[in-house]
Amino acid sequence: MAVAVSLINMKGGVGKTTVAAQLTHAVAADGLRVLAVDLDPQSNLSHSLMGYEQYWDHVEAKLPTVVQVLQEYVPPGGRSASPRRPSSDGIILSGLEFEGDAGPDLIPSRLELSQVLKNPAGRERQLARFLALVYDRYDLIVIDCAPTESILTQAAYFASRYVVVPVKPEYLATIGLPLLESSIEEFRGSNRDHELDIAGLVMNDQSEYLDNQEKAAAIENVTSFAEERGWTVFDYRMPYSRSYAQSSRDGMPLAHTRYARSDRIEGFGGLKDEILRALGLDGENR
Repeated sequence: MAVAVSLINMKGGVGKTTVAAQLTHAVAADGLRVLAVDLDPQSNLSHSLMGYEQYWDHVEAKLPTVVQVLQEYVPPGGRSASPRRPSSDGIILSGLEFEGDAGPDLIPSRLELSQVLKNPAGRERQLARFLALVYDRYDLIVIDCAPTESILTQAAYFASRYVVVPVKPEYLATIGLPLLESSIEEFRGSNRDHELDIAGLVMNDQSEYLDNQEKAAAIENVTSFAEERGWTVFDYRMPYSRSYAQSSRDGMPLAHTRYARSDRIEGFGGLKDEILRALGLDGENR
């Protein structure tokens, strides 16, 4: 059975999609079966894993996305002249490969996911119900979330056992953490049979313009906040690298990105191992 983890921070611009994309790439390269779920209307994870052209071909062909999972039906079109229930075969994209290396499977998103927010009643458990049908196909499910409290956040919680929190070490770095803590505590209070724990925080330094003193202060603030709550801060801090942006533009793993430095690739591999251990997916427990 898969372990499901959501990448969430109530503060935007912290690199959630970067971490999600590279994590799914790295875990798939290890030979684990991985499903990525794009639960953000901006669809950045879908772009990163599919590449720009393939993603827009998918959207323009009106093929199913996570929208149909939450709406629990696929509208008429294409080969079907009537509405139908979503099936994993029609929604999960498989067979993503990168220069011979296996890639993750993907449930893509699209901008119309924001329409779900206008009529959210009863939709918070739909993703969990859908994934319950395919949990035995995967070792890891990674859900990339939007940086706001909404029905999509609740859907991610219901579908997850763990949360990983990317944090950017900058001014107001901790601003989203109390909101996330409150959100998770409220969810636990209403769903006492559902175990949902923070597996750890990832320091994601995706800027070369941060002042070192400000960065150090932000790291200290985040670390203190986490320690007070017994949260893990992963040892590896993702340093700035243009290769992450290039990787997303190319729709490629970091390991296959042009001019990516070996220390960046190896370093992220270390972070991947830390996360897998926190999720109970290290070598002894697979």
